[in-house]
Amino acid sequence: MAKKSKIAKAKKIAATVDKYAAVRAEYKASGNYAALQTLPRNASPVRMHNRDQLDGRPHAYMRKFGISRLNFRDLAHQGQIPGVRKASW
Repeated sequence: MAKKSKIAKAKKIAATVDKYAAVRAEYKASGNYAALQTLPRNASPVRMHNRDQLDGRPHAYMRKFGISRLNFRDLAHQGQIPGVRKASW
């Protein structure tokens, strides 16, 4: 499980990105790059990082499922992920 402070920071950055998304798009469309510099740094979507939805793990994130490989493996073995089963040949 990731530190609660890191999970909270990621949520705060995501909220800031959502808040300034329209303003950023407007500035970029008009070509006003000087105005982009006045926005907060965390308003840029590049600063967001994907985290596991279950425990906040930042590494080994599987984008298709929104969870880390460790949680994916556990849930797949339990049969909790539709359409996924253990390979056998």
